[in-house]
Amino acid sequence: MSIAETALEIHTYPTRQEMGAAAAAAAAPILREAIAERGSARLMLAAAPSQSATLQALAATDDLDFTKIDCFHMDDYIGLTPNAPQGFGNWLANELFTLVTPRAFHRIDVTAAPEDAAAAYREAMGEEPFDVTLCGLGVNGHLAFNDPPADFTDPLSARVVELDQVSRQQQVDEGHFPDLDAVPVHAITVTIPRLLNARRIVVSVPTAVKRQAVHDTVNQPISGAHPGTALRTHPDVHLFVDAEADPR
Repeated sequence: MSIAETALEIHTYPTRQEMGAAAAAAAAPILREAIAERGSARLMLAAAPSQSATLQALAATDDLDFTKIDCFHMDDYIGLTPNAPQGFGNWLANELFTLVTPRAFHRIDVTAAPEDAAAAYREAMGEEPFDVTLCGLGVNGHLAFNDPPADFTDPLSARVVELDQVSRQQQVDEGHFPDLDAVPVHAITVTIPRLLNARRIVVSVPTAVKRQAVHDTVNQPISGAHPGTALRTHPDVHLFVDAEADPR
């Protein structure tokens, strides 16, 4: 079966802050339009330091009423304590929702049995498209915790997954955990088809360690071996990087 492909242009900015401002500027109009049309908007969020500049810029955007935005997040660990700062729901609560108050923040329930939590999150998301998905890329090219080889046709919208070592080591290298043994082995992730079920996807990728992932996302054949290549199957994707992450 042939795959419709969209050319994915890299938009490069000198600094992470400028990258984040441009990414927020790409996301905000779609959210405003949804609020104007329906009275509310749906925003899917990644939780990682790579997203900080974008989230801060979005929170500071004029005339964007977060009290009319339903927010979701892409993934969370299994096995951490509920208040662990490494938890992605907790990270977003501290990083974004101290700046703005959303209409709702639909969190993955890390206190529930994993399969029950995944099923509950599938129900919470429903089938309605997101207006905007804000995401990054992992060092291994993952989207959320869809590590390679990723399933681009997963029938479930969220599931329990086992994390590969590259993903786990990234968390150590970014300073979130003291060593590999401290990083959970399992997580709940929103799957790639559900992440792509959005009107617009805005991708923010800073730092040199992501340069290869950016290159592969733009240039490799579309396949689960390079999860980021799934972005090229979406008709409205915007990829923003800082100068360090630009592979050209």
